[in-house]
Amino acid sequence: MKNLKIAIRYTLLMTLLLGVAYPLLVTALAQTFWRDKANGQLLTRNGQIIGSSLIGQSFNAPQYFHSRPSAVNYDAGTSGGSNLGPTSAKLIERIKADVQRLQVERPDVPVPVELVTTSASGLDPHLSPAAIEFQLPRVARARGISEDELRRLIAAHTEARTFGFLGEPRVNVLQLNLALDEWKQ
Repeated sequence: MKNLKIAIRYTLLMTLLLGVAYPLLVTALAQTFWRDKANGQLLTRNGQIIGSSLIGQSFNAPQYFHSRPSAVNYDAGTSGGSNLGPTSAKLIERIKADVQRLQVERPDVPVPVELVTTSASGLDPHLSPAAIEFQLPRVARARGISEDELRRLIAAHTEARTFGFLGEPRVNVLQLNLALDEWKQ
């Protein structure tokens, strides 16, 4: 009986500490010091939430840079890959079709791999500078601006490696497209 009382007390104590006190402390710290990050880094325009800088979105119009393909239609509630293996005929056919579609834009330039492959989460908001550069002539033409002007805007929105050595340089597609909409207005 003594061991049972100790076990019950210990369970209640740990439930209060780890199930109530710790989550409240972490939430309070996050809301105090990192409010934007704790709330999903939401982006707004004219007071309306239009997306999160952490979640990719679909862009199909020629005046926008297109995001990486998503196996889950950019739905954060069902994030994940397609579960198609590298030898899957369905995956190979989809990639071939995407490459052919993109080669119409730039037949002389190899298609960057992330423009035809999905990420593990299906929600990546970033593309490499090479994938952005591949799309640059189409966007410049559709917007009627010079490629050099567009390159300057892209450079301003290119994020460096984290801490100078982790990851690769990257461009947040949603933020770049929003900057394009606001540019020269």
